Amino acid sequence: MKFGKKTAFAALVAASALVFAGCAGGGGDVIEEGGGDAGGDGEMYIALVSKGFQHQFWQAVKQGAQEKADELGVKITFEGPAAETEIAQQLEMLTTAIDKNPDAIAYAALDPEACVAPLEQAKSKDIPVVYFDAPCNGEVGLSLSATDSKVAGALAAEHMAELIGGEGEVAIVGHSNINSTGVERRDGFVEKIEADFPDIEIVDIQYGDGDHLKSADIAKTLIAAHPDLKGIYGTNEGSAIGVVNAVNELGLEKGKITIVGFDSGAAQINAIKDGTMAGAITQDPIGIGAQVVQAAYDAANGKDVEEFYDTGSYWYDSTNLEDEKIAAVLYE
Repeated sequence: MKFGKKTAFAALVAASALVFAGCAGGGGDVIEEGGGDAGGDGEMYIALVSKGFQHQFWQAVKQGAQEKADELGVKITFEGPAAETEIAQQLEMLTTAIDKNPDAIAYAALDPEACVAPLEQAKSKDIPVVYFDAPCNGEVGLSLSATDSKVAGALAAEHMAELIGGEGEVAIVGHSNINSTGVERRDGFVEKIEADFPDIEIVDIQYGDGDHLKSADIAKTLIAAHPDLKGIYGTNEGSAIGVVNAVNELGLEKGKITIVGFDSGAAQINAIKDGTMAGAITQDPIGIGAQVVQAAYDAANGKDVEEFYDTGSYWYDSTNLEDEKIAAVLYE
């Protein structure tokens, strides 16, 4: 099933090998033994398996999910790997969740192909599956609650173009060339630049896995290789902060490199306030968490759900940080 403008992309590793691979670490609220009655008193139980757990974005998704669960009177668990590169660990969490026979599963795919086999198992057990942030390939998922990432990437491109005067060299520090959010945030940006801003050249695209240190090293390399570079776009929180750290470590004058980020968090907000970062695209992570729990609840009750719930994307910078609408979708 396809979800709105979301596009599934093939993985680089085989699903069978990853499903059975285990690794330590991760984070989240782990449930006790049980099944669809894992709550122990007959209450509905929904298992959420996220792309990560430590980033502020995922904590905000968890907050929204828990608030909606409390409203609906259902039990949820929320867990994810320590880093968004730990595909095998995420799959282990998913298969463990399936074994507990929840009333529904909400899943955010790190690798859209590797999750196909375990989710087929969920389907065979009549466990409804809904997605948040990024879908899995295949026909199992009923719904996706997420930002339209290509629209958001295009919005970042529009602001980058305006900030650099519609011409010059820019680069991208991406967080993934496998999972759909990384691919679509990149493609939305690239396609908008190529279509509407012929005097802007994207000189390089590299990937730092959303890791601050890797992304900083990449940014330093890009700046050294392209002395006329005007701007860098970081496609998630870790990528953007890596770029910020790079320009600070290089001692560059604030604004010499126009930095456009993605997501929110205290570090990006502070970088915008002090002039290091020009602005960023924020999602509505609390809204994503609330919407996916609602979709899972409805699916578990046999109700129809929408194929795609677009939870929106917004540009923020020093001029609108205090606006009520923007403040509501920023997370620190």
